[in-house]
Amino acid sequence: MKLSIVLSTQMTQFQAVVFKGDFRDSIAKIASWGYDGVELAIRDPKAVDADELERCLSAHGLTVPAIGTGQAWGEEGLSFTDPDGAVRDAAIDRAKSHIPLAARMGATIIIGLLRGVLKEGVEAAQAMDWLVDALWQCCAAAKGHGVRLALEPLNRYETPLVNTAAEGLDLLEAVGAGNLGLLLDTFHMNIEEPVIEESIRACRGRIFHFHLADSNRWYPGAGHLDFASILRTLYGTGYEGFVSGEFMPLPDADTAAQRAIGWLRNL
Repeated sequence: MKLSIVLSTQMTQFQAVVFKGDFRDSIAKIASWGYDGVELAIRDPKAVDADELERCLSAHGLTVPAIGTGQAWGEEGLSFTDPDGAVRDAAIDRAKSHIPLAARMGATIIIGLLRGVLKEGVEAAQAMDWLVDALWQCCAAAKGHGVRLALEPLNRYETPLVNTAAEGLDLLEAVGAGNLGLLLDTFHMNIEEPVIEESIRACRGRIFHFHLADSNRWYPGAGHLDFASILRTLYGTGYEGFVSGEFMPLPDADTAAQRAIGWLRNL
């Protein structure tokens, strides 16, 4: 397994981020515990010192498998499906602004809640049309840089737009971009998928990134999910990417990160 863990380069309200804020000390600790990479959660790439970030990662032998964009929704309310066209355009521009850093880091750009929710007065079909168009624009802009995007199905309590792996696959077909795939997350799958392993197998060849959190959104091993079975199934599809810890920093960030990697390595 190639293991990474989520690190937000800025402070954020989102709870399921293990490390937040100054990345220097966190990167050093993450490397010392044996992780292979760091998944970056970045609200706005303009606020990141890419040179310093790259030096720090290189010094500790870590890579960046993926860059999360959800804070643009959580902190600023940007989304691909907002009824205000100016907000939709700003969300598309923000997603595109991650492309240079993603190309530099060899990272996949994650589209989670940047897709938005279904706001009052907006029909689901209209929201999906906006989502398909936004993703097509972002994928077209990323293609020339060799950058991929991964859409993450999220549980129904966070958004009604694309909750299951099957709905994610339907969206990929609607967009029709070869550089668009899925990010599957065990926390969301535990809520939405009848059998997690069957859904993983159905997505063979379309999984670009993978998130690990247990049933209670604590670190793997703190809940009831059968990660041995899940990971056997994932690698059985031919997946060769990272599995990345996106869970709550409980009982505290350091303890959660260390227990997660210790438990996963023992598999």
